[in-house]
Amino acid sequence: MPRDTVYLVCFIVGVAFSLGSVIGGRAPLHLPRGWWPHGGIGHVSGTGHAAHGSLINPLTVTAFLTWFGGTGYLLTQYTRLWGGITLALTLLSGVAGATVLSSYVAWLVRHEHPLEPAAGRRVGTLGRLTSGMRAGGMGEMVFVQDGARRVCAARSADGVDLPAGIEVVITRYERGIAYVVPFEASLDREGGA
Repeated sequence: MPRDTVYLVCFIVGVAFSLGSVIGGRAPLHLPRGWWPHGGIGHVSGTGHAAHGSLINPLTVTAFLTWFGGTGYLLTQYTRLWGGITLALTLLSGVAGATVLSSYVAWLVRHEHPLEPAAGRRVGTLGRLTSGMRAGGMGEMVFVQDGARRVCAARSADGVDLPAGIEVVITRYERGIAYVVPFEASLDREGGA
């Protein structure tokens, strides 16, 4: 088999596995247990910390195949380098591509953090009505949560008219609708409790 065909096949296999993992959302190589060293880059333990595993894993193998095959094919097609030099350059390219990609994924894994269930809670959040609402009607409110400005539908928890621009507190949140009371009324409720 000609060298350029070998390189092209390696490139196609690497790209196919990469696309398969992007579309499927998981590692493309599902080999029997024990074929890959335990852990590996991108493996996350139950505590949310990256495991320090082997550098040989599905991610690095697909990255290596893609870079090795692509570089080898281009060098055999567009240069007249001796086969040994081409092989050395393609091996270097494959290792570099796999190292860069696995280092980036390891960096991502090190900087991830689990979501806290309380972070998504909206009850007790202070916001401002951007549109007024009639008794029993709906309006819109804006508030800040996790450092981001958010907007949601709002309804008066007491069934009273609320003008635009007042500060409100979310007392209940159901099916995408925040049930709110004016901020001053929430202070009165806490004082009476």
